[in-house]
Amino acid sequence: MEMASPSLSKQTKTSPLADETPFKVPSEQKQEQEARHHDSGNPGTASQQEHPATTSPPFFVEVVFDIPLQRTFTYLPDDEQSVAVGKRVIAPFGRQELLGFVIGTPPTLPPALQEGNLKKIRRVVDEAPLYDEEHIELARWLSSYYLCSLGEALAVMVPSGRRESAAEALLTEEGFIPPETLVLSEEQEKALSAILRKPEIPHYLYGITGSGKTEVFLRAAEATLAAGKSVIYLVPEIGLTHQLEEALQKRFGSLATTVHSRMTGSQRLREWLRMRRGEVRLVVGPRSAVFAPLQNLGLIIIDEEHDGSYKSGNTPRYHARQVAMKRCAMKGATLLLGSATPSVEAWKLMEEGKLERHILTRRLSGGAPPEIRILSLEGTEGCLTQELKEEIRTTARMGRQTILFLNRRGFAYFYHCKHCGYELVCKRCSVSLTYHKHKGRALCHYCGYSVLPPSVCPQCGSVEAGFVGFGTEMIEEEVRQTFPDLRVRRVDTDTLGKKGSLKEVFEVFRAGGIDILLGTQMVAKGLNFPGVRLVGVVLADTALHLPDFRAAERTFSLIVQVAGRAGRYFPDGKVLVQTFRPSDPAISRACAMDITGFYAAELAVRKELAFPPYTRLIRCTIRSRDPQRADRAAETLAHLIHLFLPADAELLGPADCPLSLIAGNHRRHIILRAKQLGGIHAAARSALELYEQKRDPRVYIEVDVDPVQLL
Repeated sequence: MEMASPSLSKQTKTSPLADETPFKVPSEQKQEQEARHHDSGNPGTASQQEHPATTSPPFFVEVVFDIPLQRTFTYLPDDEQSVAVGKRVIAPFGRQELLGFVIGTPPTLPPALQEGNLKKIRRVVDEAPLYDEEHIELARWLSSYYLCSLGEALAVMVPSGRRESAAEALLTEEGFIPPETLVLSEEQEKALSAILRKPEIPHYLYGITGSGKTEVFLRAAEATLAAGKSVIYLVPEIGLTHQLEEALQKRFGSLATTVHSRMTGSQRLREWLRMRRGEVRLVVGPRSAVFAPLQNLGLIIIDEEHDGSYKSGNTPRYHARQVAMKRCAMKGATLLLGSATPSVEAWKLMEEGKLERHILTRRLSGGAPPEIRILSLEGTEGCLTQELKEEIRTTARMGRQTILFLNRRGFAYFYHCKHCGYELVCKRCSVSLTYHKHKGRALCHYCGYSVLPPSVCPQCGSVEAGFVGFGTEMIEEEVRQTFPDLRVRRVDTDTLGKKGSLKEVFEVFRAGGIDILLGTQMVAKGLNFPGVRLVGVVLADTALHLPDFRAAERTFSLIVQVAGRAGRYFPDGKVLVQTFRPSDPAISRACAMDITGFYAAELAVRKELAFPPYTRLIRCTIRSRDPQRADRAAETLAHLIHLFLPADAELLGPADCPLSLIAGNHRRHIILRAKQLGGIHAAARSALELYEQKRDPRVYIEVDVDPVQLL
């Protein structure tokens, strides 16, 4: 888990961990030095001819754009002069017009610019400012830490809608409504009391699934609101918010709202403006909600802290956890993290006493930790072992429900010829095609390329070729054939076409209208269904095959999380875990609920291999449609990094990425590694600045500070 350093944040008593290794980050090379490189409104083509003197407007306009250029651009204001800091504008840029963000209105021009060369803002998009100086300061930090431009940082923070939507508020009940009386357990009460008593330090709520973490979060939010402050409540996926929304509506009414990626830009803009006006004081949402412009921020909650979806996959590749730490440091707010399966980094911090840990050990709804058994798939015909089939029948006879989990969609995922070894892979990506039976095509899950599945081997003509392995579509077919009298629903991205369909499925399942719910990660975590007795993990091995240092951690976490769906209200829950690798430590320890043993072993491996949390990483991914250009750019960047690399740091690569081809782009990567981030961060920044002076326009470089995967 990364921590903001004294040099990149205003240190307050909220960040006691900031200057502890290995979580230091570099001394800031002031973003202002980069942001002050002005250009004319028409970069690279501004006329140098002297213009006659004109009447000067009362101010000039500093604008940044969502482009990878570390500079600001100066314009003249629009005719109405309605432009102001915090508004978005449409401005000429070269031969096009771009949406830009106003970050300043200086009264005078820098000496290097001439007023006669400046372009005029075409129009102002917003009636009122969308962001303030605090957000610009946060964007400067985001730009500096994650090595992106200020415009890219602001673009990821501010909603993209052009006008406010008139849609209904997501939570419409009026006012603050006291919750129904619910007596907290002794453990919950102790945890809540400590969190409220020490708001200046970060806290971690660690507890088994079903132990009441959500209620502690809500009580902490309630106390924060009662003190006149605001709350950000982060969840990893919008699918996890349905049940949370109900609790929020009952408890907080119109003071709370939900934001997520499925909302239109106009809907997000509407909620953003409500927050700016102080009409909303609690916002729930996934990663991007960490930027919510709430007034008087007092608490940020990060539920399921371990989840990889908190890390952005696009520039800027920020981690919501790190941004939350920065915002808490800026505002003196409390940071509250929680999970049943903490990230390895968070576990280490708790062990060292740098995160205050609060433990919840028992289920509160009459349930108990489920019985967990490992089932070997060796020799099994089909997807389900006989033991799992028998337990499904027993569960159905009891009038209870089953969840089947497999983190792989499609029907079958690997085409192989037994005669010549041919494999059917995407022509634009270095991955196997997955057969989707209902579509009758083999699809690439990375770029969408599809072909008709061959009837014989395309290479040797053998009929001993075909798809092997199984996905959720094949599981559904086998389950329906095996249990024709049971009601079965599949939940994955292939079945959830329309808005609200996931919520509808969960409501039907909760009401007892589905006997067997099968799906991918959507059914694995964060959900509370009283009728579930049995959980079957159809194949626990999927993540273990990935060439990534977090593979064991992800496998362990998924098994523990999905096991938590069973027996939450009754002490007879069962979890059956099918695998081809029953002796793998991640699987065996997850099934034994040996939490402490897993983290101790995983930390030992990470230390031996010099991976986080014992080191810090920066990954540069170079991609191009021309493999030679990608190779040359990678070698050039690696050479430049070597010029600045500290003696105690390592440079790994350049080398092919494990997924070396995606959507027709050839991918190479360079990894910088050191015990502390400062030196490699400065080296990457300096090398990238030099590279930009002569970069190949047909090559794109992605920079990922503190990557969560290396594929």
